[in-house]
Amino acid sequence: MLWNSGRRSTNVEDRRGMRFGPSLVGGGLGSIVLVLIGLFFGIDPRTILDNGPDESAVTSPASNDSTKQFIETVVGYTEDTWTEIFRREGRQYQPPKLILFTRAVDSACGFGQAAMGPFYCPRDRSVYLDTSFFQELQNRFHAPGDFAQAYVISHEIGHHVQKLLQISDQVEAIQDRSSKTQANQASVGLELQADCFAGVWASNTQKREQSQGHGFLESGDIEEALRAASMIGDDKLQMQAQGYVVPESFTHGTAEQRMRWFKRGFDSGMISGCNTFQ
Repeated sequence: MLWNSGRRSTNVEDRRGMRFGPSLVGGGLGSIVLVLIGLFFGIDPRTILDNGPDESAVTSPASNDSTKQFIETVVGYTEDTWTEIFRREGRQYQPPKLILFTRAVDSACGFGQAAMGPFYCPRDRSVYLDTSFFQELQNRFHAPGDFAQAYVISHEIGHHVQKLLQISDQVEAIQDRSSKTQANQASVGLELQADCFAGVWASNTQKREQSQGHGFLESGDIEEALRAASMIGDDKLQMQAQGYVVPESFTHGTAEQRMRWFKRGFDSGMISGCNTFQ
């Protein structure tokens, strides 16, 4: 991926090195409250009880600045491309904020952990990303490459596009009155559509950059994205974790589905080509 000449977004907020301490809610009682919150959300209380910044994490932003620059550039590409796509459809794109964090973070959707992976919070319209996930993508999921990372970011931005188009609100309303299995199926539709939107973004960004005489995609980039999509399919993750799959519990889609919908989005380059709910 040729990204060094891209515009860097100003909508990236760096919270790496920050931790939640008892001083935020006051004294010993605050410590108890944080422990209870951590246990309720399944978070190791030590993650949020340490008062003050994580000394090891404080040094990471400076030493890992190229990662932040890369993320800012990818977000810049998403802003420019989705603004153009929305304009063509008579809409106005409102970019989200992307928040970098270390280990744990407080969002409008509650506490988030690095173990959850990147996530989008519709309540504050922000994407949350612990950059250690990129290392996990390479080492655990065997999906290296800068465009694999760009795919992850663009997938989460895809959820923001769903929010702007009110798709996620409609699906949430359906889930509220559905069975667990039906709610999971609706979740799969949302996730596959976010994969498709990531493909739409990649396709339109490539066309726009080429029209301006710039480079963007390199040989093997789409394969990097497809491999990443494949390695985080529900079937593969469940097989790795427990040795068998439970299709009715899928929430993101199979490896084959995730690859297919990203490719469909890339080939069509259109939002209308991403109806994953039929």
